Amino acid sequence: MPAEIVFGIGASHSTLMNTHWAETRQKAEATRFRDALYEARDLLAAARPDTVVIVGSNHFRGFWLDLIPAFTIGVGECIASGESGTPKGPLPVDVPLARHIASALMDGGFDPAFSARLQIDHGQTHAVQYLLDGLDADIVPLVVNVFAPPLPTTARCADLGAALRAAVRSFPDDRRVAVIGSGGLSHRLPWPDWRDPHGDDEEFMVAAWLNGRGDWSRYDARRRQIIRAAPSIVNPGFDEEFLGLIETGGTDRMRACTTEDLQRTAGNGAQEIRTWLVMAAALGHVPGRRLAYEPVHDWLTGMAVAVLDPTAQKEPTA
Repeated sequence: MPAEIVFGIGASHSTLMNTHWAETRQKAEATRFRDALYEARDLLAAARPDTVVIVGSNHFRGFWLDLIPAFTIGVGECIASGESGTPKGPLPVDVPLARHIASALMDGGFDPAFSARLQIDHGQTHAVQYLLDGLDADIVPLVVNVFAPPLPTTARCADLGAALRAAVRSFPDDRRVAVIGSGGLSHRLPWPDWRDPHGDDEEFMVAAWLNGRGDWSRYDARRRQIIRAAPSIVNPGFDEEFLGLIETGGTDRMRACTTEDLQRTAGNGAQEIRTWLVMAAALGHVPGRRLAYEPVHDWLTGMAVAVLDPTAQKEPTA
């Protein structure tokens, strides 16, 4: 029996959930978001995936400005950087499926980078920590560049999700595959356009992004201070509109949204919705179900969880 995609999850992430839970003033909102992660985990477990493709972003702890691919697939070892209380160390990778996906994407006209020794950060390991807790499943890490312009377009990300769907379904061995899109929603990070930094903090950030390979932790304390000092800029109107597209299966309409549109309307952190678009397209843009949306200003982010279940769209047999 060939592989099939059986479940999808879109989920926001924030390391402040780990490091500053006690200081979080919006405890009710934070708790509802955390509970939604646990509910999504239970629904994922019920779908019985063998492998989970985790589509996530890079926060300059696994990639640096010396080399930034638009898309990267981990096809061998995968090492979690372990920052801010997220998992650290090697993660189990479904190497045969990962290598098949990389080859199938190449054959289908995509040119993803691949890594036989990939380091990932909380852009994916937050999902490992909360959504894969207790699950016996391998992963396929897929990293999307969302913070170092020029960025892949939203249309290209949607096309990647469709190509990922075809690649998984062409895998000849039996696999139940889930896809997680980790990131977003609206938020603004105190991060510069690396091509045009202004002031000491922005110059520091760009230096960390350029020179951090092999030594990212020495920049982390000041990075954290800069982030904690940033004002919260969340756009619930944008977030509600996007989640409405998730719920109605209309996410393909985001193809027309440009990088500049997202930046202006929902902040540079909203560029992470590309990971949700890849996931939704891999699920065939089936209508989803929102489990939570909370604008948690203490975490600087519109925090959301949604699930996409393709079996829920099938008519029951007589």
